[in-house]
Amino acid sequence: MEREPRVAFVLGGGGVLGAHEVGMLRALREMGISPDLVVGTSIGAVNGAFIAASPDTAVERLTGLWSDDSVRDVFGARVWSRLWTLARSGTHLHSNEPLHRMLDELLPVRTFEELAVPFQCVAAGIETAMAHWFTDGPLTPAVLASSAVPGLLPPVRVGDRHYFDGGLVHSIPVGRAVMLGATTVYVLHVGRIERDLPPPRRPWEVGMVAFEIARRHRFFEEMAELPDDLDVHVLPAGTAPQKSGVDLAQMRYRNVAGIRVHIERAYQASLEYLKERA
Repeated sequence: MEREPRVAFVLGGGGVLGAHEVGMLRALREMGISPDLVVGTSIGAVNGAFIAASPDTAVERLTGLWSDDSVRDVFGARVWSRLWTLARSGTHLHSNEPLHRMLDELLPVRTFEELAVPFQCVAAGIETAMAHWFTDGPLTPAVLASSAVPGLLPPVRVGDRHYFDGGLVHSIPVGRAVMLGATTVYVLHVGRIERDLPPPRRPWEVGMVAFEIARRHRFFEEMAELPDDLDVHVLPAGTAPQKSGVDLAQMRYRNVAGIRVHIERAYQASLEYLKERA
């Protein structure tokens, strides 16, 4: 018996680069493509929660969320404030209270059960050292857990467990969407997978390259093992050609200057891609 077609939006992680996903979403809406299922990790969990809560208004809500002022509110603490937070906590530079407030103020629902479209997000369980999928209950704690970048934000306690960023275990969780019955998948990502990784040339680049290999390999393995009858689209981010050396954009998480450019490039590239396949 054939499965009913199910369209899934899968949103990956990538900090401020997550603005690319807003441009991709705008292109999808323009082409009349809407999700039956949303799966996200890290910043993709933030974007995904807004899509699942209100698919018809998600582009406008996320465009407002990704304005310069909104992003600065989340990661805009001055140097002395970041150092004070690190000195007090010993583990992270930023409080997650600004992100918590933003989610509470802007998300139109409070629980998974109230969402217009089924949504799941993943976090890395600290005690278990395993992926944990949030599927029900309060929405904001789950999104905060999925977005808890180690070193930048504190681990998030949900129940009797603690969680770090979902990108540690699933950077772009395509396999989860397939497991949940998706037959058509649109991958919204931040653009890094479109570029080959160069060998590191400086001491600080070694850890970045190693971490990026760990982030990407599971995605590439899952893509290689997808069933033949699955219709999968990895939307282009329209990223600018990479200069020599390791891309340091992921480290510049407070640089909001290029957000509008990220959104527009991803929109134009994804719209062209979708029109070619319409």
